[in-house]
Amino acid sequence: MNPRTPWGTCHQIADALRSRIYAGAPAPGNALPSEAALGQEFGVSRTTVRRALAELEAERLVKALPGTGRVVCAPEERTDVHESPPSQYRRIASDLREQITDGDLAPGAALPSEAALVRQYGVSRGTARQALSELEGTGLVVAVHGKGRFVTEGGNGAR
Repeated sequence: MNPRTPWGTCHQIADALRSRIYAGAPAPGNALPSEAALGQEFGVSRTTVRRALAELEAERLVKALPGTGRVVCAPEERTDVHESPPSQYRRIASDLREQITDGDLAPGAALPSEAALVRQYGVSRGTARQALSELEGTGLVVAVHGKGRFVTEGGNGAR
């Protein structure tokens, strides 16, 4: 386990778990793996896992049940049926992160522009910019003034 987890790792873990939840595994009402198991899976401390889980709890995707752990909330338990801007930028960042880690966007490849993301996802320019900034903060992407954003050389090895 790395004693100094890179910035943004908890968001990456939350994105991975969020994707699993939306895919139905685990299903609503079922428990997530324990903090220790998630820490082992992602190679991080329990503190980092707790931060990721807190993000999902704030979105009401999971809830803590005494004696059970954290379980996936049913869709009707979620606070808002419509996506809020924070979850929209996280969804965009997650989609792009997946393209990078899957190799669809290779090191050195240009990411879609803010304008292209606005058209593709139907979001504001600020939401698109926030998604791209999150990826920059994790080190997967670098911005080149006047040229755009590009996948870093270490991009495909990131989680």
